Amino acid sequence: MAKPELEFTDFRLFEEKPFSAVEGLTERVIAKDSDSGVATRILIFAPNTDTTPNGVQIHDFWEELYIIEGSIIDLSLNQEFTAGMVACRPPGMKHGPWISPNGCKTFEVRYYAK
Repeated sequence: MAKPELEFTDFRLFEEKPFSAVEGLTERVIAKDSDSGVATRILIFAPNTDTTPNGVQIHDFWEELYIIEGSIIDLSLNQEFTAGMVACRPPGMKHGPWISPNGCKTFEVRYYAK
């Protein structure tokens, strides 16, 4: 099933739910394909979130991100990424783990390219 059709909607209307076992990491899923699991979401790092328990991430889908506010520090790269920055990660690209001393909010689109 494809992601649903959706006209402009306040993202705060989507329930904020914990994401993974990492304390302080939550998401608001805007649209999700239940067959493939790919989604569009807002990912929220509360201040002092540390995703080290999740380790380096690698997945089989494309992932495109925009940092809406705040910043995250990629511990593998020892580099901070701030509001207004974007990323495009192809399948198999290693990324993370991250810390977010002051919090961060990202807009994220995940998909499979045919």
